[in-house]
Amino acid sequence: MKYVSYWHDSAPAFARAQSGRVEGSFDVAVIGGGFTGLNAARKLARAGLRVALLEADKIGAGGSGRNGGHLNNGISHGYAEAKAHLGAERAHALYRAFDHSIDMIEEVIAEEGIECDFRRAGKLKLASKPGHIAGLRANFELIHKDVDSGTRWIDQSDLPGEIGSQSFHGAMLYEKAAMMHMGRYATGLADAAHRHGAEIWEGAPVQACARAGSAWDLTTPRGSLRAERVIVATGAYTGAIKAGTFNWFRRRIIPVGSFIIATRPLTAEEVAVTMPGNRTCVTSMNIGNYFRLSPDNRLIFGGRARFSAVSDQQSDAKSGKILREALARTFPHLADIQIDYCWGGLVGMTKDRYPRAGEHDGLLYGMGYSGHGAQMSTLIGQSLADMAMGVADTNPLAGLDWPAIPAFSGKPWFLPLVGLWFGLKDRLS
Repeated sequence: MKYVSYWHDSAPAFARAQSGRVEGSFDVAVIGGGFTGLNAARKLARAGLRVALLEADKIGAGGSGRNGGHLNNGISHGYAEAKAHLGAERAHALYRAFDHSIDMIEEVIAEEGIECDFRRAGKLKLASKPGHIAGLRANFELIHKDVDSGTRWIDQSDLPGEIGSQSFHGAMLYEKAAMMHMGRYATGLADAAHRHGAEIWEGAPVQACARAGSAWDLTTPRGSLRAERVIVATGAYTGAIKAGTFNWFRRRIIPVGSFIIATRPLTAEEVAVTMPGNRTCVTSMNIGNYFRLSPDNRLIFGGRARFSAVSDQQSDAKSGKILREALARTFPHLADIQIDYCWGGLVGMTKDRYPRAGEHDGLLYGMGYSGHGAQMSTLIGQSLADMAMGVADTNPLAGLDWPAIPAFSGKPWFLPLVGLWFGLKDRLS
């Protein structure tokens, strides 16, 4: 078993990073080499601006390369809950923004010729208990009527044509949802941004970001640069930046571990009895699971597993054992299958689980995707590029308040308690 992300291990590495010192003067500096930062850098460079991108590790090393490979449209909350919390107009606009971002991903892939196995697969939200059917069905009916006619309800009797498991009691199908190879998309975006003129440094963590008149000085262990505007696209990995530099973001982003295993490639016969619908799947439990087939027919199976803010080999291995047990319960015929990959990553959660993008103290930012960054980050990256160029009307999150989390400074001491609470809710539901 490899304790590395399947997306990293099966994608070509970005080969055009700057080899020398970090230096120069730029119109815009982007901090973070995930989908948000790469899309911002690509759009800015295409517009003719001088762009620098600083990545602490490798391109796609964070959440963009450590997820389940889903591009699911829709809002993670119940749509009625979103309307109550945000108001009908904003909830509708946010739902549409997820749709638009997936469309945008498809457009970028076509424009840049990125080979990343993009496919409109559709997503199943699966009822894990009979008691979940009524709520899921009500959510479907509201969404179908109000905002997305590209949805339909699937009764339990029709599920065998979609999924080879007896664990579920009905499902909502989101037909616009998609999937792709996350590692190849990240590398393709970086290649495109470089081709359009962006300068990209890997292994260049930002240690300080300080005003220099109307501009900013960004300091890394490899040198410094100056930029007129700065985009912060670090998400859950903002905590790795020296304390004090971006504390405003740290007090608002909760890093939560999400863990994933990938099996050996399934045979054609195993695919037919496991995932005949070949869609992305998400269960209805609070501590649930998500799964799909990879381009080479591995079952990629993930979930929170443990409420931890640590993702290293020891933590990933503990979570991998829990995920294997869940996989066996869901697909008993795969109980003894070989697991080839086990990895984890950090998800940047906000208190209300809605993403944020805007400007604070002169810094542009996009983060807090709360488990839905793979799909939303392309749109937000391009919106941040627009904002850096003085265009302010493409940000679907504009004006959304983002208060600090009480008694929180970046270290989520309360995660075990959250896990106990959600576990209790799952047992009682």
